[in-house]
Amino acid sequence: MKTVLIEKIKFDANGLVPAIVQDADTNEVLMLAYMNEESLRLTLEKGETHFWSRSRGELWHKGAASGNIQRVVEVRVDCDADTLLVRVHPTGPACHTGNRSCFYRVYSS
Repeated sequence: MKTVLIEKIKFDANGLVPAIVQDADTNEVLMLAYMNEESLRLTLEKGETHFWSRSRGELWHKGAASGNIQRVVEVRVDCDADTLLVRVHPTGPACHTGNRSCFYRVYSS
């Protein structure tokens, strides 16, 4: 099943796919990150989120340094198979700033 999912994903020219991370209990959007084939495979196998850091050019396991691990409940794929929705049970803040969500800034017109 995991291999079937990975084979269906349309990774971009850089081998990445956007991954929206959402709290499975509250439906709050926690963050947007990117996955490559290896990080998606690790996420599916280990049940915790792994991403590809575009700035550092390396894999990272969310929470490895901070302890704010995200336990995966399910991974959904959009209709075009080019975006993932990763529903999680977070163990702490998602944002490196310490905020629960990376989307804590509110701007309105």
